Amino acid sequence: MEKSSTGLNVNTAALLCYVLGWISGLVFFILEKDSKFVRFHALQSIIVFGILSLASSFLNWLPYIGGILSAAIGVVTLVLWIVLMVKASKGEKYKVWWAGDFADRQIS
Repeated sequence: MEKSSTGLNVNTAALLCYVLGWISGLVFFILEKDSKFVRFHALQSIIVFGILSLASSFLNWLPYIGGILSAAIGVVTLVLWIVLMVKASKGEKYKVWWAGDFADRQIS
């Protein structure tokens, strides 16, 4: 099994990039020096969950419809969180369409 510079298996490290959303992504993006696979998942986590967190926070300020839209973003976030962790744990470089290509270009 390939190890990351954190000493963890790369699949485990990639999964952990998503566990606490953009926060764990940021931690792994800072700590990981060698594995492009782990750095990709860390950056994608920062982008995806950072944007979703900001959007949800912003929408909560809107009267009436904001709470409904924020709840919808919460459902999308939960689904993405599970899918991304499962894909990363299996060693897949799964790209979220609006963040994955950007993260891949930055890491390459």
